[in-house]
Amino acid sequence: MADRKSVLLRLDPAVHDALSRWANDELRSTNAQIEFLLRRALAEAGRLPGEAKKMPRRGRPPKKQQADEPDEPPD
Repeated sequence: MADRKSVLLRLDPAVHDALSRWANDELRSTNAQIEFLLRRALAEAGRLPGEAKKMPRRGRPPKKQQADEPDEPPD
């Protein structure tokens, strides 16, 4: 996480509360919701840099497959 920038953001309390509720509905943190919305706005405006990394996935990591498990279920 060292390659991520930290910024101080001042928000109207009502805006912060609305963002927090929206983030909760989407199962994201408020910070992740703000980044998601900023990225979407940048992409829609054609201003998202191509070198921007994808948003990190949060939550439980996927299960690792055992060596004897097939990659895909048989048909």
